[in-house]
Amino acid sequence: MKVSIITVVFNGEQTLKSCVESVLNQSYHDIEYIVIDGKSTDNTPKIVASYGTKIAVFISEKDQGIYDAMNKGIAHATGEVIGILNADDFYADNQVIEKLVTKLKETDADGIYGDLVYVDANDTTQVKRYWKSGGFDRKKFLFGWMPPHPTFFVKKASYEQLGTYRLDLGSAADYELMLRFLYKQRLKVTYLPEIVTVMRTGGVSNKTVGNRLKANQSDREAWHLNGLEPYWFTLWLKPLRKVLQFVYKPKRPNNK
Repeated sequence: MKVSIITVVFNGEQTLKSCVESVLNQSYHDIEYIVIDGKSTDNTPKIVASYGTKIAVFISEKDQGIYDAMNKGIAHATGEVIGILNADDFYADNQVIEKLVTKLKETDADGIYGDLVYVDANDTTQVKRYWKSGGFDRKKFLFGWMPPHPTFFVKKASYEQLGTYRLDLGSAADYELMLRFLYKQRLKVTYLPEIVTVMRTGGVSNKTVGNRLKANQSDREAWHLNGLEPYWFTLWLKPLRKVLQFVYKPKRPNNK
């Protein structure tokens, strides 16, 4: 089973190496690595070039934002399964992809997700939040649940059938896609109960109250665009669920 991993980056010279090497050091070898760059002006292109043919596809051009870049990567992917790893993130250990593929084969699922930890942007040994996803039940979406997008892998055939990321929803584009795939279209998905991805803190949608309110509005639009109706409390529970992520903080995996 060939796996395509897409990294989107713009001026990511500070973190890109740890991201790239967490992919290239995987024990699973049938990986196609794709890097989509938004025409960086720092050393990002030089860093990518230093890995030579280990990076199968490298595109550096202006885009319409992170989700446009993801869509470009999906269009170029030739793997049966696609995962997305942003330049600020890295995999928890070198066996992540092998474990994900094994679980996918065992369950014959169309998609898979796992757990995620947020770490300090400058000191990645310091865990700030732990997003323990839990087993899948589509009704959980009605109670503010969603899987962590950086851990979400899905078959390319599902993208071809159900579409890619919408560019008109801002930071809610990943939420809308997973809502569409998992809740509306009932895609068969499985859960790997392990930390899959390590993510540096600093997400745009939660930096201020204003950004959170804007994100809430975009989340609501994601339901309406799919002809779905959430409960009145659904989208208020979504950010509130994050409070629990600060309660238990496991030690950060030893990969980085």
